[in-house]
Amino acid sequence: MNSSPKNIPVRHLLIPLFLMLFTASCKENEAYKSLLEEHYFLVDANGALTDVIVHDIFSPPVASRIYAYPSIAAYEVAALADPEQYTSLMGQLNDSKPLAITIENREKINFHLSALAAYCKVATNLIFSEQDMEAYKEAAYEKILMAGMPRAEFDASVHLGEVVADEIMVYASRDNYHQSRSFEKYTINNDPGSWKPTPPAYIEGIEPHWNKIRTFFLDSADQFIPPPPPPFDTLPESRFFLDAKAVMDAGNQMNENQEEIAYFWDCNPYKMNVKGHVMYAEKKITPGGHWMGITGIASKAGNLDWKQTAEAMAVTSIYLFDAFISCWDEKYRSVLIRPETYINQYMDQDWLPLLQTPPFPEYTSGHSVISTAASIALTRLLGEPFHFMDSTEVKYGLGIREFDSFREAAEEAAISRFYGGIHYLPAIDHGVDQGKAIAKQINEKISTRKGNTTNTALKD
Repeated sequence: MNSSPKNIPVRHLLIPLFLMLFTASCKENEAYKSLLEEHYFLVDANGALTDVIVHDIFSPPVASRIYAYPSIAAYEVAALADPEQYTSLMGQLNDSKPLAITIENREKINFHLSALAAYCKVATNLIFSEQDMEAYKEAAYEKILMAGMPRAEFDASVHLGEVVADEIMVYASRDNYHQSRSFEKYTINNDPGSWKPTPPAYIEGIEPHWNKIRTFFLDSADQFIPPPPPPFDTLPESRFFLDAKAVMDAGNQMNENQEEIAYFWDCNPYKMNVKGHVMYAEKKITPGGHWMGITGIASKAGNLDWKQTAEAMAVTSIYLFDAFISCWDEKYRSVLIRPETYINQYMDQDWLPLLQTPPFPEYTSGHSVISTAASIALTRLLGEPFHFMDSTEVKYGLGIREFDSFREAAEEAAISRFYGGIHYLPAIDHGVDQGKAIAKQINEKISTRKGNTTNTALKD
């Protein structure tokens, strides 16, 4: 019996080949959808932005602005993507108007990519090293295209994101930041209780006019003025002397755990090192950058989708932004002397704090204010308890710390400034209260979900 294959028409051979190619093509197209569903592109973009902020050495208040507007832009895309669940922030934020954007052919747009495009465009507009953010964006775009996204869908999605970015940048341009770049520098007061630049670099006071920046939800920069610090005094029995002595004694009796906590939360982008006649900067993350890092970690730990991640980033950055404005308003109202200056002059001229004193007045503690506010923002969204491993500082040579709530992390961040020797306890205690007041105000005003579906358990 002849077992040789029969003569099969070529057209019949082409049909299964076509089906194979079509199936492979479909799988390839599905690959980019899975990539965008599973990958935390916004968290990565925030990490790339943090790297640039560290490289460019932006101050903590300015860094909070750089985080906020890109995060808001990404969130606005999420609100456009799911208007039945998410509420636009534009029209809620001070001096803002609802976005005037109409979307046609929604089925041709990948909103996650649009959010990434919006984030990257705004971020690039706010930094010096634009090429670094551009490099991240192009690498992310290439990954998405290589996973099979059709070019027409890619172009439409990027275009929408950039349109949103343009509107957010117009809003950002009116916050008085650019005008404040030409305001006069801080003039040192000769009053013995007032702040003076500290060693080793003796840097002048940074951002003395930050209270002129437009807030997002606070009625004004001075809405939550904390109680004044204890009156300056050099008598050994005075409250001020005893507060300073407590800082000095804590520094002299530091245990290993306290030292670890102090270094972990240092977050000082101005740290200067001196070797002989050479002085060089050690670049570090800012306090706001640390909390934006925690937001990314929490987004992954909580298995949030990209819209929830955009929401978490926007909300946290807004609380941070207003907290910095409120805190800096008080810093340059009280203009209080730092522990290092006071202790060296009235107690021990050779004493040094564990951490390098940052270049701005002492009261209130920035870490205490902004960490408290950020922790309440995250608890509002993700609840309590919320277990997470904080690996934010690993790339800066530090370890990982473990927390069971955002509140616990904030409390540790606040007391770390006492351990580090750069704040008296009243600045920490009143700073925590100031952060709570700021967060309460924003909690009562901000709305990101329709139907009140966010966690609002932490109201105090």
